[in-house]
Amino acid sequence: MGVSGEDFPAFFPTHSCRVRAKQDPRASFSLASDCAGPLVYFNSSHFGKEEKAMHNKARFPNMLFGTSLRPDSAALAIMVLLLFLIFVFLFLTLIAQPAQAQTYRVIYNFTGGQDGADPRAGLTIDRAGNLYGTAYGTAYLGAGAGTVYQLKRNGSSWTFNSLYSFTGGSDGGNPLARVILGPYGALYGTTPFGGNPSCHDPLGCGTVFKLRPSPTACKTLPCPWTETVLHTFLGSDDGSTPGFGDLLFDQTGNIYGTTSGGGAYGGGTVYELTPSGGGWTESVLYSFGGGSDGNTPWGGVILDNAGNLYGTTGAGGLSNAGTVFQLVHSMRWTENILRSFAYGSDGGDHPFAGLIIDQSGNLYGATQEGGSGSGGTVFELSPSGGGWTFSLLYSIRGGGINCGPSGSLVMDGAGNLYGTTVCDGRYGYGSVFKLTPSRPYWTYTSLHDFCAGGPPCSDGTGPISNVVFDANGNLYGTAEAGGSGTACQGGCGIVWEITP
Repeated sequence: MGVSGEDFPAFFPTHSCRVRAKQDPRASFSLASDCAGPLVYFNSSHFGKEEKAMHNKARFPNMLFGTSLRPDSAALAIMVLLLFLIFVFLFLTLIAQPAQAQTYRVIYNFTGGQDGADPRAGLTIDRAGNLYGTAYGTAYLGAGAGTVYQLKRNGSSWTFNSLYSFTGGSDGGNPLARVILGPYGALYGTTPFGGNPSCHDPLGCGTVFKLRPSPTACKTLPCPWTETVLHTFLGSDDGSTPGFGDLLFDQTGNIYGTTSGGGAYGGGTVYELTPSGGGWTESVLYSFGGGSDGNTPWGGVILDNAGNLYGTTGAGGLSNAGTVFQLVHSMRWTENILRSFAYGSDGGDHPFAGLIIDQSGNLYGATQEGGSGSGGTVFELSPSGGGWTFSLLYSIRGGGINCGPSGSLVMDGAGNLYGTTVCDGRYGYGSVFKLTPSRPYWTYTSLHDFCAGGPPCSDGTGPISNVVFDANGNLYGTAEAGGSGTACQGGCGIVWEITP
């Protein structure tokens, strides 16, 4: 399945995933009151005259309420009681309803031909609901260096269009990160290889590129897009080998990104590309030293409202288990370590996934390993009193190397988190999951566990990607292997959809 020069680990150990049972809220519901006493029958007199029980036709005893009521009052009481019982029945019925079933389907199978293979990156969606992504390589070693593609929605079906095929030369090769939508409908992305042939790596040290539709009408279909290389990494101080991280635009059109290697100390960089004179100028904002300040920023960076940058490193820190960092700009960019991970069950280790931020400035991320379930973790960092408070939201059940989330999380409008695991899940071939905020713990729901029947995995295997939503709440993502493509050992990968 790999491409010549590939040095990334395979993601196929087997595990099982057990989800903590949620307490049934009905267990604490009772119609009996804590202060309920025994039923009492009262004998009452009428105008000072004693009457025998049950002999007065004007009234009769109410055994429920412990007093004698007139018939019209008793009828009203019974109606109130019946309405109350109906309400209780409806309430119990409502809370007993099972969660709505999710529908999973494969919407594209890669063949390993001109369409590419091994889609490691996630997807980007435009306003029309069309999907864009990258494939790392092709099925045959040395026969191709990856593609950028579009899946165009046609009602309930999808049409695949190959937008660009990399050569592995000066145009770049083997994209790991997804493309993002930029100004005027152009696509922007990175490649870890290709670019400058004088780089220390014979495969090249990577590029930043832009794709835009052809300015003239195409005479043939599919209609390829035109590539422009914005920056070619030299592998020295400017960085080397961009990883899975997204590019990020600020409001003035500058681009931010990371490289997993290179820089002044060899531990990777955070960089900025600024438009200048019809081209782009790179500035290295921070070079990681590989020690306590972090090493190997595999994900991208995000911005807060104050212009500070946040990201993760997969290694480095006090225990060499990765960090969460902040870059603050004054005269120059200064790094603050918000979290230094340690091996163990207290928070996980190796956060290769990037971060997301909510409206309150809280950060959310994931680790690929560690936690009490040994399958990685999902965590939150909240600003508090000039510092940051770390909260472990969930420990995923697993146990293999690099089996936890690799792609960044996504949050819906209700505050639920969604993501994928590479090789956790019930069958050990990855999963798509949802985390719902609840107290004291977050609730884990598996939306799909890959490869239920074992290899060959027609539904895909090894999802490294993040997930995206469309306007109807449907989820989309990729799996790097599996599917019906026979040109690749273990399948050439798929694009999937989950509908609620």
